[in-house]
Amino acid sequence: MIIVGVDGSVTARAAVEWAANDAFRMRLPLRIVHAVDRTPYQISKFPDRPDALLIEGARTLREAEALVHERRPTVEVTTRQVEGTPAAVLQEQAKEATELVIGSRGLGGFAGALLGSVSAHVAGHARCPVVVVLGGHRPVYGEVVVGVDDSPECEPALAYAFEQAALRGATLRAVHAWQLLVPAFAMDAPYDVDELRTAQHKVVGDRLEAAHARYPQVTVVESDVSATPVDALVEASGRADLLVVGSHGRGALGSMLLGSVSRGLLHHAHCPVAVVRT
Repeated sequence: MIIVGVDGSVTARAAVEWAANDAFRMRLPLRIVHAVDRTPYQISKFPDRPDALLIEGARTLREAEALVHERRPTVEVTTRQVEGTPAAVLQEQAKEATELVIGSRGLGGFAGALLGSVSAHVAGHARCPVVVVLGGHRPVYGEVVVGVDDSPECEPALAYAFEQAALRGATLRAVHAWQLLVPAFAMDAPYDVDELRTAQHKVVGDRLEAAHARYPQVTVVESDVSATPVDALVEASGRADLLVVGSHGRGALGSMLLGSVSRGLLHHAHCPVAVVRT
C-alpha cells in the first residue's frame, strides 16, 4: 500500500498526483491520510474549532480522492482522518506502507514539511521509503538518479532506484561523488590516492553490478564526480524525475541521524526526493 499525507496545500496536491501515479505503476492500493492536530486549539478561546478542523479535513480528503479518480481511475483509493500531530500520524501510518509520500511544504497539518521537522522526523523514523514531492509541474526527463558509495547503507536505495527506473522505463543514473580526505595521522605515512580510488570504485561497481543483475532491462549510466555528495546530487536532480538517497537513520535517534546528505538534498534538490532507510 502507498500512503500519502494531505493538508489541502498545493504541494500536497502534487504529492497526491505523484502517489497516484506510483500506485498505478506498482499496482498497489492508495490511502490518503489527513492528520487532525488539535493541540494548537486546546484553549477555551476556540470552543468550536475542533469541529471545524474535522469538517475541513473531510473536505481535504474528498478533494484529494477526486483528484486520484480523475488522474488514475483504476487505482483503488481509501481515505483516513487521524487525530494527532502530523509527524506522529505519518510515522504510525508508515508501518503499513510500502511507500510514504508527502508534499514539500504545506499550509496546514504538514506545514513546512521540506524545511521543517515533519519530513526530517518521518524520513528518519519510517521503515519504508519516504518520498518528498515539490510543488509545480516539471518536464518528464526519463531519468532516475541514485547516490551510491562504498557503504552498505546504499544497497536499499539502489534496489528502490532500480525498481523505480524499471517501472518508469527510465534510465538510472548512479552518481558516485568522492572527495579523498587524508587523515591527520596518515600525513607522514605512505598514502596511495590512486590505490584508494581504485578500491573504492571497485566496491561501488560491484554494488551496481549486483543490483543491475536483478533489473537487466534498466539502462544504467555511471557518473563518477569529484565533488561533495550534496553538490553532485543536487546538480543531477535538475534533469531527473526522482532522486533516491539512502539514510543512516536508526531507532529513536533516526531524525538526528538522517545525515547531512539527506538533509541537504531535502533542502536543495530540484525534483522529488526518496529517502530510503537502511
